Amino acid sequence: MNHTKTSRRAPAGALAAPLLAAALLLALVPVPARAEVSLNIGVASNYLFRGVTQTDDKAAIQGGIDYEAASGFYIGTWASNVDFDGAGYELDVYLGFATEFDNGLGLDVGYLYYGYPDASPDDIDFGEIYASVSFGPFSGGMAYTIHSDNDDGLFDSGDLYFHAGVDFELPADLALGLRAGYYDFTNDGKPGIGDANYWHLGASLSREFESMGEISFNLEYADIASTDALGSPNSKDPKVWVGWTLSF
Repeated sequence: MNHTKTSRRAPAGALAAPLLAAALLLALVPVPARAEVSLNIGVASNYLFRGVTQTDDKAAIQGGIDYEAASGFYIGTWASNVDFDGAGYELDVYLGFATEFDNGLGLDVGYLYYGYPDASPDDIDFGEIYASVSFGPFSGGMAYTIHSDNDDGLFDSGDLYFHAGVDFELPADLALGLRAGYYDFTNDGKPGIGDANYWHLGASLSREFESMGEISFNLEYADIASTDALGSPNSKDPKVWVGWTLSF
């Protein structure tokens, strides 16, 4: 997530070490029958987190490793280059439980840790618990920040994020996804913070190409004025970006 209006260029090759460490960690997890280990890689022309660019509107290289048991328990890690608060890369770790009931209702609950190991001069890591439900093409959920290094700032303990979405299958194997979210910061309006709460919208048109991965075209808008806590000269401009992901 983007903490301030300033940013720096991410160092080249920043993802290699964290992804290797994550791979070694998950390699130690025993894999019983019907469990699955998967990897994913991706490239995006811009990395947006809840409507806010994390790469100063530049491209991102991303990847992750996931372990999912037959019971529904999962654990994984994901990394990307970023460009803010002196941080050059993000390394997330998450675990949770996901299932679908006989009536088609899906449930996903878990914990997600957002890590920025090279952020300078201050630590900016934080962790959330989350829950989401899905039924047919509809989904929705919320996330609650339970701990943070950002004392009395944005992305602090007590922050809430709400989201909802709907997905459509289109002709020619195309898929359309529509998303909306609202971020409620616990320190919104406090001295030194100013206006921080915001809502955002997103639309994605994607197509899966079997073993070649998925390509998506995305449009996002965040209601963040240039004078807001997360504002920048172009923060209220619609963001268009293209992404490619491959899972194996």
